[in-house]
Amino acid sequence: MSFLVAVGISVGILAGLWTGVSTQYAAFGLVTYVGFLSWASFYAGGGKVKGLKDSLILNFSGVLWAWLIVWLFNLLSPSLGIIIALSLAVMLGAAGMCWQAHISFLGFIPGAFIGCSAYFATGFDFKGTVISLIAGAVLGYISEQGGLAIQK
Repeated sequence: MSFLVAVGISVGILAGLWTGVSTQYAAFGLVTYVGFLSWASFYAGGGKVKGLKDSLILNFSGVLWAWLIVWLFNLLSPSLGIIIALSLAVMLGAAGMCWQAHISFLGFIPGAFIGCSAYFATGFDFKGTVISLIAGAVLGYISEQGGLAIQK
């Protein structure tokens, strides 16, 4: 059996379980789509332990950048107005997510943008975003390992 077929089986089973669990326990901060974003980040980062590490670190980094963008917007908007303040805050945050890649362990730029976007998409739910990003990265790793086991 090819790895793609095997990982498809593993991902399919785990995706169904994640959807059920995260929907059932949304009150505990689980956000279904955020988990899927991080899961995609795991695979986009190359999978394996490196993909897990990069997703966990960079997705969280993106959440911190998003928090900083919101903070800067709130600081600047009274004097500059909403549109200019938002534009400047996003400009600096987006640039920062790229500039941090000069540090080797912060080099997976898409991971930061995924974490940042997830934070905005949850309506600034820090806890729910972080918990679900962690869950998604771990599910990515488990699904890859499951695919390898099924392939054998």
